[in-house]
Amino acid sequence: MDSLQSSAARSAVAGMLMPKEELLETNRMPVKHSVGLPKETSTNEKRVVVVPSAVELLTANGHTVFVQQGAGAGANFTDAEYADAGARLVATAEEVYQADIILKIASPSESELEYLRPRQIVFSSVQPFSHCKDYFRKLISRKVTAIAFEYMKDDSGAFPVLRAMSEIAGTTVVLIAAQYLSHTEHGRGTMFGGFPGINPSEIVIIGAGTVGEYAARTALGMGALVKVFDNSIYKLRTLQQNLNTRVFTSILQPQVLLKSLKTADVVVGALHTKNGRTPLVVSDEMVRQIKKGAVIIDVSIDQGGCFETSAPTNHASPVFIKHGVTHYCVPNIASSVPHTASYALSNLFTPILLKIGDEGGLDSVLKTDAGTRAGVYLYNGIFTNRFIADIYQLPSQDLNLLLAAFG
Repeated sequence: MDSLQSSAARSAVAGMLMPKEELLETNRMPVKHSVGLPKETSTNEKRVVVVPSAVELLTANGHTVFVQQGAGAGANFTDAEYADAGARLVATAEEVYQADIILKIASPSESELEYLRPRQIVFSSVQPFSHCKDYFRKLISRKVTAIAFEYMKDDSGAFPVLRAMSEIAGTTVVLIAAQYLSHTEHGRGTMFGGFPGINPSEIVIIGAGTVGEYAARTALGMGALVKVFDNSIYKLRTLQQNLNTRVFTSILQPQVLLKSLKTADVVVGALHTKNGRTPLVVSDEMVRQIKKGAVIIDVSIDQGGCFETSAPTNHASPVFIKHGVTHYCVPNIASSVPHTASYALSNLFTPILLKIGDEGGLDSVLKTDAGTRAGVYLYNGIFTNRFIADIYQLPSQDLNLLLAAFG
């Protein structure tokens, strides 16, 4: 009996000394956080990040949502709808910025930076080329964690916010083109698409990404003749496969492009670059050879534009005519259909907000969710995005190391 007890004791000690796999923490306590939805300060921005139905879901899960009065008006969401969903309406942005998490479309303005406080979380776009070094220095001094929409990824490695807005923009540009093409002053008074006995409209799309694909899909549905240009054979092939039909495709060969531009009724610039400015592929001289009354829509204007004749416009005054061609160069085209775009954004961000609460805070989510982690460019006042930091010669650190240190 003694020998059995002794053997058991030795086994127990040996078991204690054996190396074991590290046990991950799984019992994180849920937290209830407050969310702030301020009114956008830009007159051209009408979208909101969460719609009333999303507010209802958040409040049902115990979270508090502060909404500045009039925040949803541009997207046709009333204060009464937000109040009925459980939001707390407040009069000023300063009151909204008392929340733990701030949800914005545009990055905080200079005046809004003053409202930010340490360890606050800000979801917004960043648009690094729209700011200056002093702006980011001020943002750093507020010691917040800032997450950029355009850098966030999904499980497939794609950029879900950019894709959703690009899908909307691609469809919308064709409807905008149809509007101006039929206009007697800005267009030719012609109907976009096809009609029995009449030549179909010709649309040239420069860029075979998401915007280009959805523009082509919509134009084909309206009966137009579609031509797509891109220097990526892979993108051109993928576009044809996704459309499940054969459309004219070509690499960006200047003479071939110019030949198509001369007969085009609508030209859409939909090139996108990961860093820097989009290339200028349509020169001033090429625009002069486009027929009078045609319509150019430069979706790439967010990154400088791909037409030499392009210049940024706004929703209040969206077009100008140069060389007899109507130019529509409004950045952020998705904001022209803000109700739809707001629902798309809300569908993406509501699950993330709920996840932050369920998993015990943002840090827990960042440790396990690579897609959300990819969007972080500032963590507690420390730059973690090397690209932006290098642009403005600011110091940066690896986010994984910071999470380990703060965790």
